Amino acid sequence: MNQQDRPSQSIPGIQNFVVARYRDGKIIKGVTHDFGAQKKMFHIIPSQQEKSEQGRKGLEVSLSELKAVFFVKSLEGKEGPHLPESASSRERDPVSPKKIKITFFDGETLEGATHGYAPEREGFFVVPLEKDTNNLRIFVVSKSVMTIETWK
Repeated sequence: MNQQDRPSQSIPGIQNFVVARYRDGKIIKGVTHDFGAQKKMFHIIPSQQEKSEQGRKGLEVSLSELKAVFFVKSLEGKEGPHLPESASSRERDPVSPKKIKITFFDGETLEGATHGYAPEREGFFVVPLEKDTNNLRIFVVSKSVMTIETWK
């Protein structure tokens, strides 16, 4: 297998827009090219606004300090409340991943679907159940979770 045929953690030229939410409430918005669920650290190139405000070109981010990493469509976000899917639409898909409701230690809740929750892992990915959300997927840091409820 030559270099071009090998799978990689991140593909050069592909921008992953992310919002890193720290346990202390701090938020960093930007782009990452080296996030990995098994990595302890990754880098965020802050958005233009944060570059000028903070005077930084790139940040090393430690997963142990985070609550979650939101992979988003746009760094500007979406205004207004998000509408969760109805319970009937959740029940229609018999082969869907496990549906969960996460309560973080700060009281925030998040509903989504996951294939990979295991409490002994550093974290796990969740796909939001909300309609018209800006979030594509969310990496939840396990140590930031107070409770997880599941349903079919």
